[in-house]
Amino acid sequence: MAALSRSLLVVWAAGMMCHLTAAVAQPAPDLAGKQVSVVIGFGTGSGYDTWGRLVARSIGKHLPGKPNVIAQNMPGAGSFVAINNIYSVAPKDGSVFGIVARDAALGPLSGAPGARFDSTKLTWIGTPTTETNVCIVYQTSKAHSFEDAMKHEVILGDTGVGTGTYTYPKAINGLFGTRFRTITGFHASSDVFLAIERNEVEGICESLDSAQARRPEWLKDGRLRYLFQGGASKNMEIPNVPFILDLAKTDEQRQALTFLYAGQGLGRPFIAPPGMAPERVKMLRDAFNATMKDAEFIADVTKAKLQLKPETGETLAALVDRIYATPKEVIDRVTQLIK
Repeated sequence: MAALSRSLLVVWAAGMMCHLTAAVAQPAPDLAGKQVSVVIGFGTGSGYDTWGRLVARSIGKHLPGKPNVIAQNMPGAGSFVAINNIYSVAPKDGSVFGIVARDAALGPLSGAPGARFDSTKLTWIGTPTTETNVCIVYQTSKAHSFEDAMKHEVILGDTGVGTGTYTYPKAINGLFGTRFRTITGFHASSDVFLAIERNEVEGICESLDSAQARRPEWLKDGRLRYLFQGGASKNMEIPNVPFILDLAKTDEQRQALTFLYAGQGLGRPFIAPPGMAPERVKMLRDAFNATMKDAEFIADVTKAKLQLKPETGETLAALVDRIYATPKEVIDRVTQLIK
């Protein structure tokens, strides 16, 4: 019996060594000869499109095998179409990843139509910048301030459910009694700015960097007025613009606003499918982090008049987990406001 036990132990140990050797011998990810797609959840001309194409232009040199990388626009439902595709359809080998709306991460919590994914299971790759959202109106609007928006109807353009152009005005109406009215059907914020020029809408709730890149002269000469700013914290680049959390008068308002604007910390998030092998996740995150330090990429960002304030995929994943730990009553309150 002792001899048999020793024999079985030897066989078991040999099997374990073969298993470990096979695990160690797994080849490193290599995308040589493959085409990598960067899915952009919005149409051309949007801020997301700009960031998506900037990353697509530079990240290939930092991926193993230096594959060809193309940008692919997949607009629809505030980027839910793109997220659903990445979540359920895209291959899990790192050959498909994308940039999506920061606020879309809240969609499954709020029961937003079309949000068929779990944000905590997505692979978060990183963001090239964190955000401040500003609600801005053209000079012809009757609203010259946040208080004016409670007296006069203000018509804003929006790019779809799940985006800040839709959710922020709706929620602020419910929390403060402002009179924002959103007009849907715009594929990208660039289309909204054209509508502003044609006097079809008065303004937009948009990322500060996109507004500055889109119409810098309008902001400088006062043709565009800031009504308020929102985000994880006040942006001191525009210190005289009211910060929405400072306008809150109750704890309920502050809790709701903190949850509502949590997505600003996600910035311009890049995601990949859930359930990817750890080495594939590391491959994408390492390539993204290297791109953020790439001299040519930084030059392109500067030329586009955008601000580079990157965060890692690990940071974004942790933020998403915190968002999903928000008390249910706060989530339910915000959900009702943005319906």
